Order: sequence, then C-alpha cells, then structure tokens
Amino acid sequence: MKIVIQRVSEARVVIDGTIFSAIEKGILIFLGIEDADTEEDIRWLSQKITQLRIFNDENGVMNRSVKEVNGALLLVSQFTLHASTKKGNRPSYIKASKPDVAIPLYKKMIRQLEQDMEQEIKTGVFGADMKVQLINDGPVTIIIDSKNKE
Repeated sequence: MKIVIQRVSEARVVIDGTIFSAIEKGILIFLGIEDADTEEDIRWLSQKITQLRIFNDENGVMNRSVKEVNGALLLVSQFTLHASTKKGNRPSYIKASKPDVAIPLYKKMIRQLEQDMEQEIKTGVFGADMKVQLINDGPVTIIIDSKNKE
C-alpha cells in the first residue's frame, strides 16, 4: 500500500457538485492498493497514520499525533499512486489492484482507522469521479509505502 498524507486545516470530497464528506483539522489520506497488500499492511499503516507526530505542540514543534489533537481523518482511494512512468509518457497502472481486490482492502482500512482513532472517519467513494479540495496546513505532505516501511 502506498499513501500520501497531508496535514490539513480543512478538506472535502465533492461528487457531482455536492459535498460528500468533509473534515476540519486533521489528515487527508490518499490510498493506493496493489494485489500484494495484506491486512498486515493495513494494521501497520493505520498505526503509522494515527501515531505520526505531525501536529504542533504548545511550542510550535511537530510533536503531536492526530489523535492527540482530536483531529479527523479523510480517506480517499487513489489507484494512480501505483502509476509507473518508466516507459513512455502514458502512465501504466498495472500494479494497482482491480476493484474486486481493492474494495475489500479499502473497507478494512476504514474499519482499522476507525478502531485506532476510536471515532468514525470520513471517506470518498471508491471509483467515483471525485473533486478533492484541501487546505494543506504547513504544508505538510508525507509519502509512506508499507512495502518499504518508510
């Protein structure tokens, strides 16, 4: 699994001109799933997301997790995170899982994040044409690949 996380002061998913979900202070997570991904990847990433210290403490130092600041999570599936641009100019998405594999893992990630956050999280709609709007706070953007544990 690959994720791109962004610390946001607000973010929302718009589908067909209507706001589907929105958060204020928290983390926007773009999630890319490949066939080799497992529940171990889900558990590891969820712990990393919920415990990553990227929010400022009282001294302005990034020393607090999203849980510690009572932030929210917005999870959006994004198969393009597995794009290969090695050959030519048209990206290949061959590593990205098809919906029959990706949807169950996406749903498990939602449940794991909710369990680790001890609250409901917001999501996009798998496979939908979404407009994602955000105000990146910092900016803070981090890329994590569960296969490389970095």
